[in-house]
Amino acid sequence: MKKILLLLVIALAGVTTQAQEIKWMTFQEAINAQKKKPKPIFMDVYTHWCGPCKMLDKNTFTDSEVIKLINSDFYAVKFNAEGEEKIEFDGKKFSNPNYDANRAGRNAMHEFTGFLRIPGYPSMVIIDSDGSIKKTLVGYKVPQQLLAEIK
Repeated sequence: MKKILLLLVIALAGVTTQAQEIKWMTFQEAINAQKKKPKPIFMDVYTHWCGPCKMLDKNTFTDSEVIKLINSDFYAVKFNAEGEEKIEFDGKKFSNPNYDANRAGRNAMHEFTGFLRIPGYPSMVIIDSDGSIKKTLVGYKVPQQLLAEIK
């Protein structure tokens, strides 16, 4: 009986300590969600070749406090600055007409990246529920730095 109880406690502890993740969505999904329930968008602007972008994913976006704050206060978007996603924002359409799926490494810059005036990677952009760009954070941030910037 003690063994069964111990196994049950261990199993339940495993369920409750599973790591949460940031609920990433596409930009269009975030815009649609804002129409139903207004709150800012937190956008991670990254590229596949960017080392500090990968460090953000591994070290910062896995931090429990960062996850909790972003999931509760923002719609979280991952945006590939050199990707092929179609974006509609502020009455304009953005794409990446020079995107080459066969290209390794750097690719053409997405038009929306230029619109956002992204100076480097990684960048994190906060867009208010009214569509205005509130803040752009450039460079790698440890969890404490990011939390201080977005609280």
